[in-house]
Amino acid sequence: MTTSGSKNFELQVDDYIEEAFERCGLEFRTGYDARTAKRSLNLLLADWANRGLNQWTIKQRSLTLTQGTASYDLNADVIDVLSAVCRRSGSDTVLNRISRQDYLVLPDKTQQGRPSQFFLDRQVTPKIFLYNAPENATDTIIYDALVRMDDADQLDNTLDLPFRFYPCLAAGLAYYVAIKRAPDRIQLLKAIYDEEFERARAEDRDRSSFNISPNYQYLRVN
Repeated sequence: MTTSGSKNFELQVDDYIEEAFERCGLEFRTGYDARTAKRSLNLLLADWANRGLNQWTIKQRSLTLTQGTASYDLNADVIDVLSAVCRRSGSDTVLNRISRQDYLVLPDKTQQGRPSQFFLDRQVTPKIFLYNAPENATDTIIYDALVRMDDADQLDNTLDLPFRFYPCLAAGLAYYVAIKRAPDRIQLLKAIYDEEFERARAEDRDRSSFNISPNYQYLRVN
């Protein structure tokens, strides 16, 4: 026997819906079945964004500065800004993130200089506030943004996620459909979804090295 040699297995929206209905002991037949399941699927993706379960959607973006302008609108698809630097002549300086309160109490928000801090106002259209206000128009802000996934609009759409998350998505949609159509299977499908979600969440993490060094500042030697 030989293996297939292919690694292109991918589910469409209608495949996920059919799988969810089968897990609920139902058949996917009508246009209403499609509408209600697509709605549940998009709500599931929104819940994943709230839980931070879409690390594969981190995009590095840049922001062109204007001298003296401290605030800038970001794209509406930005969920959060994970990190940012100010780039000047090829050299990057880290921007520290501050809270709304910390930004509010800054005495002079118009003070110009090299930006060293930012506050992210997470509105429908997110806005980033820089401090200091840029002193030139040649510096650039480079930031890593967590952005929302593409919606499930059509039944023949594929979804914006890596293959390792297929089981979690299928289990989650089955649970969401069960809430509306198969109440007798809610607990079973919720337990399966919780297990799949935890497995996916544990896998979707940064595996960078973590080092701990002792602090000898207060060590007393007799």
